[in-house]
Amino acid sequence: MSVDKDKRIDQDSFRDHLSTVNKEGKRNWIYPKEPSGRFYKARNIVAVLLLLFFFSGPFITVNGQPLLLLDFLERKFVIFGMAFWPQDLHLLLFGMLAFIVFIVLFTAIFGRLWCGWACPQTIFMEMVFRRVEYWIEGDRSSQIRLNRSPWNWNKIWRKGLKHSVFFGMAFLISNLFLAYIIGKDQLFTIITDPPSQHLAGLSAITIFSGVFYGVFAFLREQVCHFICPYGRMQSVLLDNNSINVMYDYKRGEPRGKVSERNDVGRKATVEDLGVSPITDFGDCIDCNQCVKVCPMGIDIRNGTQLECVHCTACIDACDDVMEKIDKPRGLIRYSSENAIRKDKDKILTPRVAGYSGILAVLLITFFTLLSMRPDTETSILRQPGTLFQTLPDNKYSNIYELRVINKTFDTVNYEIDLESPEGELNPLGNFKSVPPQGSTQGRFLIILPRDELEGAQTELTFNIYADGELVETVTSGFIGPELQNEN
Repeated sequence: MSVDKDKRIDQDSFRDHLSTVNKEGKRNWIYPKEPSGRFYKARNIVAVLLLLFFFSGPFITVNGQPLLLLDFLERKFVIFGMAFWPQDLHLLLFGMLAFIVFIVLFTAIFGRLWCGWACPQTIFMEMVFRRVEYWIEGDRSSQIRLNRSPWNWNKIWRKGLKHSVFFGMAFLISNLFLAYIIGKDQLFTIITDPPSQHLAGLSAITIFSGVFYGVFAFLREQVCHFICPYGRMQSVLLDNNSINVMYDYKRGEPRGKVSERNDVGRKATVEDLGVSPITDFGDCIDCNQCVKVCPMGIDIRNGTQLECVHCTACIDACDDVMEKIDKPRGLIRYSSENAIRKDKDKILTPRVAGYSGILAVLLITFFTLLSMRPDTETSILRQPGTLFQTLPDNKYSNIYELRVINKTFDTVNYEIDLESPEGELNPLGNFKSVPPQGSTQGRFLIILPRDELEGAQTELTFNIYADGELVETVTSGFIGPELQNEN
């Protein structure tokens, strides 16, 4: 009998296959043991807060507007009470770039902390659906026995109840997501009206409910393995200074089960087990508790892996074992490769500094553009298909189309004035006000005398007033006759 000196260093076969796929290419179903411990309690608190925010989000208003609304059909977006329109695409672009760089920076420092603590997939899977599964089918061993048992009444009612609850929760989640897209008022209308009046919406909700049900009932960890791009980017974003859930192989290796340690303690010889006294063993007793609680089915002792979502279940399991064998906690902990290998913690690296600089530039640009964004946006264009009209007294006219977007939550009293050149502006209708978060359209006539024309094309400058305050200056073109040079 011999003891493997360092499974982590000498055995790399784990990189040749996924833990969820067997040699025949079929799926290995993961039965994680229900976790417990200080990190799991902390994650429960975070999950409750995030779930409360998710379920209450559509009903929270800021200045009478939803906290978050992503209405792709109407091309209207409200983020933290601030409205954005298609004309604000540049703002959304800088905001999205800043968010992406923030993710890169956060991952470079803290690894996949987001995945284990705040990702909706993890929150709903581990803190909602998995807990329902534990409640109905029991813990790991009970689930394995139930799935291997023949189809009897006990298995039928448990499986039936579990999947019924799963679909009901998926249906509820789909409705809440829909409220973030169409708004709570429209959602209430769809719910209270007869289904025949909203067949398209009901069909969409049913499809989305089926998708959510399939994700949480069947796909599960495969979403993180194959669908989510964030996990695939991990190897690019992380380095040896990134803080991850790490196994301290210097302290834990070589591993040895309790029985092996007892044999060494009794014999204290080199001949039988190939090791010298008991002190040559590391702290890891090879109990595999860290593997049993992992929802991804990996062995964290093999090092940082693509599948790891940093849920800390293995930390709690290992800490519990360490306390039982009178060893200090932290054999598996938040750390970095360099901190374990070289005993050096270094967060501010040139890479992190570079990401921070880029993020700062993007944020400054975003907030600068946001502060300069006008409350209204006006477009003035000549009416298509028309030329100038000749009027008495040597004057000419053009017809213009006006469109005003009100980005505020209040009605705006709107005025337009021709700044230059001197001429007349005659409204063709009434467009004195613009409704909140709305737009208005109208037409008006510009009349210019011949001596104000600059040729076939004359530039017009308009001043736009909102509630008596100058908010915009807009230019357009005036078409007139060709002017002949007079000698």
